Amino acid sequence: MSSLFEKKIETLYGVGAKRAELFRRLGIDTVGELLRFYPRTYEDYTNPVDIDSVTPGEYCCVRATLESPVTTQRISKGRLISHGRIFDDTGFMTVTFFNNRYIGEMLKSGREYTFYGKVSSSHGGFEMLSPMFSDTQTGNKIRPIYHATAGLTTGNIENAVKQAMRLLPDEIKEPIPQFILEKYDIESLDFAIRKIHFPDSAEELKKARKRLVFEELLTLSLGLRRLKSSKRQETPVDIKTDCTDEFFSLLPFEPTNAQLRASRECIADMINSKAPMNRLLQGDVGSGKTAVAAAVCYTVIKNGWQAAFMAPTEILAQQHYSSLTKILEGTDIKSELLIGSITAANKRKIRERLKNGEIDLLIGTNAIISDGVEFKALGLAVTDEQHRFGVRQRAKLSSKGDKPHTLVMSATPIPRTLGLIIYGDLDISLLDELPPGRQKISTFLVGSKKREGMYGFIKDYLDRGLQAYIVCPTVEENELNIASATEYYEKISAEQFKNYSVGLLHGKMKAKEKDAVMRDFLNGKIQLLVSTTVIEVGVDVSNAVIMAVENAERFGFSQLHQLRGRVGRGSEKSYCFLVSDAQGDDTLQRLRTMCRTNNGFEIADMDLKLRGPGDFFGSRQHGLPEMHIADLADMDSLSTAQQAADEIEKEFPGLQGEQCRGLRAEIKRLFSKVGAEGMN
Repeated sequence: MSSLFEKKIETLYGVGAKRAELFRRLGIDTVGELLRFYPRTYEDYTNPVDIDSVTPGEYCCVRATLESPVTTQRISKGRLISHGRIFDDTGFMTVTFFNNRYIGEMLKSGREYTFYGKVSSSHGGFEMLSPMFSDTQTGNKIRPIYHATAGLTTGNIENAVKQAMRLLPDEIKEPIPQFILEKYDIESLDFAIRKIHFPDSAEELKKARKRLVFEELLTLSLGLRRLKSSKRQETPVDIKTDCTDEFFSLLPFEPTNAQLRASRECIADMINSKAPMNRLLQGDVGSGKTAVAAAVCYTVIKNGWQAAFMAPTEILAQQHYSSLTKILEGTDIKSELLIGSITAANKRKIRERLKNGEIDLLIGTNAIISDGVEFKALGLAVTDEQHRFGVRQRAKLSSKGDKPHTLVMSATPIPRTLGLIIYGDLDISLLDELPPGRQKISTFLVGSKKREGMYGFIKDYLDRGLQAYIVCPTVEENELNIASATEYYEKISAEQFKNYSVGLLHGKMKAKEKDAVMRDFLNGKIQLLVSTTVIEVGVDVSNAVIMAVENAERFGFSQLHQLRGRVGRGSEKSYCFLVSDAQGDDTLQRLRTMCRTNNGFEIADMDLKLRGPGDFFGSRQHGLPEMHIADLADMDSLSTAQQAADEIEKEFPGLQGEQCRGLRAEIKRLFSKVGAEGMN
């Protein structure tokens, strides 16, 4: 099957250049990728139910006879609506079709068909809207339904898959060792590929899915181990002396025990191992990650090496630069800021001084990893807000030196059960306590009817010279009853807050515009900032004490927690308002949990239970390979796959030998699109 990953999709009959481009929109460039593009769901024609047993709101299959010819009439704007009445031994049902001028010819009265679709209640009876159907004489089957795109239907994809199936060898080579297949009762890859697309029964589909989920999680687990071991080469960056006590004595505050512990873990990695440190510093909002990173930078620099500190936005990089230079004032450490907006002449000077070793600590955005930036002796690469940088960017920063130590920081709460998977190529240090004086943020759930009261509360604080945020889920006006930032801003700046300075910030603005707005907010020129989640990772504005989130039910726990973390950074008591009229039990439980706790890890665990992993893996920036069928929240399957990975590694250390050739190929394929190295 491996050769099919080299065979372009347009080699299939009926897939020309234009259709090939549509397939590429779905991430399908080759025949092999098409076969690994699994159906998102299925239409099951094998288990029809009686009409009197259908449940409104659910999809089902019925075998019924068309009572009389379909009738079609024209409705508004020239559209067509067609109705037919079908029956079986238990009752009658209406089938309705829209804008199908041929439906009357396709369905013949008196003939039995199998109909599949969503059932609704209509005029005291049942109705199925736009059902799929087939003549019962063609036999029962389970039909695959794929994620499609404009111009490419699920039927087009199904036909292409049928062609691809004909190109498969008589028996697909098996990448998983036989002893693993037998121990865990796993079907062959040959069975799984054929039956995941075209199963003959629900049982076959279940077995095929089990196999493919197991294989994907096994491949992920083995791949992350290889990624980790590939970074265990010896590094020339020799750190002999721990200078963290000296650094912490420079701070105007006492470090927490968690900060001291995390710093010791980082330094121990660098002093006691010949391999480069590769560590994640994970801490809740406000837990003091920057101070730990600065302590590690200080030690590396005092040992004669340079350090790089990369942040996701210019304004955040500037804030890090400002706070670090203030701390390092009076030491002999030379710091510099490198961001996209500085002049070409200044960039040139910085690059020269960096290359000559005149700069010890370089702080900046991804301008640091641009071509032409050379370090004399890079010993440590730090990235802030890890989830904003992919594997490629992290690797490119490290490539600026010769196997430098790596520290990545993240304030995104990740459930402990998933941490080792997401950051499987990293060791983890946790900052699980907040510095003294850090205020607990009081959080309230309010309905839209209390919005005016919330506005009054916000005004009281603005009148005292403090600031606030209001976050909306969308940028522009929409048909749904969802607050948009632009519309919201226009309304409140003209009405409720017309006597205040109100700003607008969203992701569609140019980078310079966004930075200007955030700078004005930071400097107090803007009192109230209306924004989208673009401020989820932002600068510290200690004067901001209120965060209001409109349509809070549309955000995940972790995102709400990140937004809430934008306030409570000063000495003033801070508040968060979650505005929602949602009535669902699960949604209300989530929002009430937010009001009950400020613990990011507890919130992340709850989010995983209620929402699944979407909040943690919705963004392709996290650097993990994309899962095609496995669910990283399926901890049972994940645990089984990790156990199998242990056994394979024990039997075949380093996955060496011909027996593991297929597994090595699968690992390389899974990780290829995230730019992971060390997978050959």
